[in-house]
Amino acid sequence: MTNIFGTIFTGSLTLGQFMLAIVSSMIMGLILAIAFMRKNTYTKSFISALVLIPAVETVVIMLVNDNIGVGLSVAGSFALIRFRSVKGNAKELVAVFIAMTIGIICGTGYVALAGVFTILLSIVLLALNLSNFGQESDKNRYLKITIPESLNYDEAFNEVLGKYTSSYEIDSIKTLTLGSLFRIDYQIRMKDIRQMKQMIDELRTRNGNLEIMCGRPATNREEL
Repeated sequence: MTNIFGTIFTGSLTLGQFMLAIVSSMIMGLILAIAFMRKNTYTKSFISALVLIPAVETVVIMLVNDNIGVGLSVAGSFALIRFRSVKGNAKELVAVFIAMTIGIICGTGYVALAGVFTILLSIVLLALNLSNFGQESDKNRYLKITIPESLNYDEAFNEVLGKYTSSYEIDSIKTLTLGSLFRIDYQIRMKDIRQMKQMIDELRTRNGNLEIMCGRPATNREEL
């Protein structure tokens, strides 16, 4: 757990120390990327970034050293890059923070500490990915029902939804085809997911056999 650079803010940096820190940080980034890929949606560009971010951060920390001017310049550059990127989901942002932390630890010379940190966080990440901890219930669904203009949607489906769901609420109402049809969007929680077909069949008898759609709640996905 000792500092491979000796005292980094006063000592000189050798090529061997530099290469050890860079290679070690990339290996740890690779371990993190492998852990992230398990049961996650991802892109090749994001996985490549997870491998390279620790090495980049390591070089930045070594170059900044105790030079305040260089540090401010680097901070400004990272800020510009951040504002030109789209936001990702929470798990991607956490992975980026972990990768940057690995780079910072390696950049300050504590390579062994960075290795322990990487292995520990990768194990926790894998455990969370493989478990159902924090996972939304499979019974949650969105329901879209198309109805004719003449149908009173306030009470038309209450009996059926009360029979097959433990909770339901209207999320939005939208007019279709110049107001001749309406589409009612519900957020529902099924009592038994296997009864979805029976529920849809009963709803069809009440909406004039118009279109009905039922599926998992949609989430917006942006590439980081």
